[in-house]
Amino acid sequence: ISLGGLYHALLSSDRLEESTYGLLFCYNWQDRFRITAILGAHLLVLGCASLVLFIKAVYLSGVYDTWSSGGGDVRSIKKSDLSLNPYVLIRYLARPPFGSSGWILSVNNMEDLVGGHYWVAFYLIIGGIYHIQTRPLPIVQRGYTWSAEAYLSYSLSALALSGFVAALFSWYNNTAYPSEVYGPTGPEASQAQSFTFLVRDAKLGVKVSSAEGPTALGKYLMRSPTGEIIFGGETMRFWSSEAQWIEGLRSSLGIDLSTIQSDIQSWQERRSSEYMTHAPLGSLNSVAGVATEINSVSYLSPRSWLTCSHWILSYFILVGHWWHAGRARASALSSETGLSRLYEPVLYLRPID
Repeated sequence: ISLGGLYHALLSSDRLEESTYGLLFCYNWQDRFRITAILGAHLLVLGCASLVLFIKAVYLSGVYDTWSSGGGDVRSIKKSDLSLNPYVLIRYLARPPFGSSGWILSVNNMEDLVGGHYWVAFYLIIGGIYHIQTRPLPIVQRGYTWSAEAYLSYSLSALALSGFVAALFSWYNNTAYPSEVYGPTGPEASQAQSFTFLVRDAKLGVKVSSAEGPTALGKYLMRSPTGEIIFGGETMRFWSSEAQWIEGLRSSLGIDLSTIQSDIQSWQERRSSEYMTHAPLGSLNSVAGVATEINSVSYLSPRSWLTCSHWILSYFILVGHWWHAGRARASALSSETGLSRLYEPVLYLRPID
């Protein structure tokens, strides 16, 4: 992209109309047909990228799945297992973004994730072809400002929204962003600490099923609001958290006591102890009840960097959208010069000297 920018700035023609293939790309900002065609081209590119992921996951080398047996592995998604039923996928969009419902952030299996990319690719490609071949409807033309700065503001708003969604997705979801690569989520690290201390104290002879904490609640295990057996202590607020290493400990009634007593795997112990000390909290001290890494300086996991960078950049992009949207609207109203300063009092005060 940088080389392309240098070429067009230094070597190419001053105007696209003067170049050999300029007619394919030249346009003016008020040309509704060409502008919507550019939108269609972008939709096509996004649709093809989504389709490439689907093809790779199903027909080629597969994708990494944190939910594979033994703690995660690369596997191909079987066509017969794909979630291509629109009803199953639309339920994610219909869920509220609060609590354990989690909107699209709650996707917890690769079959739904890859199936969603199939439908996203389908609609993006259809939408791209439609916008390339058609003009915007009159009601759309009247609702938008057709200028360069307006297009910039529209693009910035889309980027800001996508960035905020990506930030939340990378912070809470450990299926699209597996913890083995990006580090544990906050709830997962909290659950890992409770599990690590449970394993340690059980080996020391503590009856973890009945031990009580300072507030008479279960210190290691307790009941959730729905009656399931969950980890006790501060991590009880994350009782609905899902992670590959936790699910093997659960049954239909929550944490399975027989599994806790006799069937904890060594890889689960190693993973929980690592996640406990590498919580995405960026501190040397205990934060939110989670002991963080003691041998590092302000440890920040890739998940922390990814989330914070997306969130902060999206905020500034949103501010840019507000700025350019206001300027575009002011320009459309021919008021971009601002208010008159002719009658400001300071202009009529005596000079200081």
